[in-house]
Amino acid sequence: VRAEDVAHMGLTEVLRHAFYIHSQYRALVRSIKRSPPALAIFIDFPDVNFRLAMHCKRLGVPVLWFVSPQLWAWKRRRLRWVQRFVDRMLVIFPFEAPFYRARGVDAEFVGHPLATLPQPAISREDYAAEHGLDPAKQWIALLPGSRKKEIKENFRQMFAAASELNRRNQYQCLLPVARTIDPEWLDKQLTLREFFEDKFGKGIPPKITLVPDARAALHHARASIVASGTATVQALTIGNPFIVVYRVSALTYAILKRLVRYPTEIPAQPDADGNLPIAMPNLIAGRRIVPELLNQRFTAQNLAAALRPLLEDTPARAEMIVDLAETRAKLLPIPNSNPIHRVCDAAEALLSPAAVDVARNPVQSV
Repeated sequence: VRAEDVAHMGLTEVLRHAFYIHSQYRALVRSIKRSPPALAIFIDFPDVNFRLAMHCKRLGVPVLWFVSPQLWAWKRRRLRWVQRFVDRMLVIFPFEAPFYRARGVDAEFVGHPLATLPQPAISREDYAAEHGLDPAKQWIALLPGSRKKEIKENFRQMFAAASELNRRNQYQCLLPVARTIDPEWLDKQLTLREFFEDKFGKGIPPKITLVPDARAALHHARASIVASGTATVQALTIGNPFIVVYRVSALTYAILKRLVRYPTEIPAQPDADGNLPIAMPNLIAGRRIVPELLNQRFTAQNLAAALRPLLEDTPARAEMIVDLAETRAKLLPIPNSNPIHRVCDAAEALLSPAAVDVARNPVQSV
């Protein structure tokens, strides 16, 4: 079962694919019952993984969970699934461990894997030559999402904002292609008139360049527009000034706005419209360090106004760079520690001695 085939964001979006998601879930359950594993490691994805964890525990399979579902944001009643079926919870955000431990869960903050990665080594000149970019111009990275629907919903306003700012033809746009997106499909979309906003104000539509690596694009961009999700943590760890955007259906947005509530471990304050922050950098920092433009506030005009000071040498840009660096430092509990190594240690501790021996010496064991 491929995770990208059953991963959908939003309430109405999930309902439309419910039958297929359930059929894939049943296939996983049959596989677990047919051949129980020595250890189950689940990563996020609570709607499926909680139920799989239940089947594992019934079979006596220890359960290790890496990357917590966002129970601290909404659907907190699902905490009982963690308490009953998860032996150890390994979390990647610093506020999550206190949240779980206060509720009787064996939880450890192991750090975020993205925080351990080195900055991209390629120089600006080499990057420009590799992708046919003009090094004399500033580059704006556009990260509209990793699903086709997200790209269709988010890209038009992103590009319209970049075009509005491009009054002197001084910008070019970098569009990283997620691994879940077919580059040929995306390239074809860029030839369709309806894929773009018709009005660009007094600006000039900048050149769009498809690139394979989001981290390198964020590293070399002057500033970025990033759809809410893991990409915001990528931008945080790179230290690139950015704006967070997202759009879902009006019904999904209205429901989520009522449901999202944060515990005391997250000191999140609503904005003037009563919206709590959703961008992970803001939750990690404990305050709003990057602007968020969601649904009706996500317009080309608002986006251009928020992005303009980040493209210029302003106090706002300098302040955000400092805030991002301070927040990135919170993503590792111990300097130079490796989150994946710590997950491996926790997994090994849950395995039986015989299972550990098989894992370490599969050929000799066979």
